[in-house]
Amino acid sequence: MKTPREILFTRNQSAAPQLDAIRQQVIEQQCRAAGREVSEPSIGLLAKAWLELIRPCRKIWAGLAVVWVLLAIINLSQRDPSPPVMAKTTSPREMAAMFQDQQELLNDLLADRATPPDAERPRTFAPKPRTESINITIV
Repeated sequence: MKTPREILFTRNQSAAPQLDAIRQQVIEQQCRAAGREVSEPSIGLLAKAWLELIRPCRKIWAGLAVVWVLLAIINLSQRDPSPPVMAKTTSPREMAAMFQDQQELLNDLLADRATPPDAERPRTFAPKPRTESINITIV
């Protein structure tokens, strides 16, 4: 069911171009009477962006701004105020020794871990045939 507003809007929608033409004529007459030149209204890029992007969705933009402010507050509250600890410098000999230790550990971890030769091999189980028939004698 249509509301009264929708009914009136559809009924008077055809009059909109005529009203726009009358409005334009009145503006031209007022400008000529004042001695000014009639020109199309021009707005800047920033004003146009404001009117088309931000103004229609003010609540959404305000909500996003609140979320960003909350995220910034949480981020700032999670920071550690203590200065970072500087690592001590090591000599090239110590670094070479540590590298050698790491290489040995890596070689131990990646070494082939085959079974020792004296270990028993697992026996394979071969099932024997079973008889399913039962001899029943009736007396």
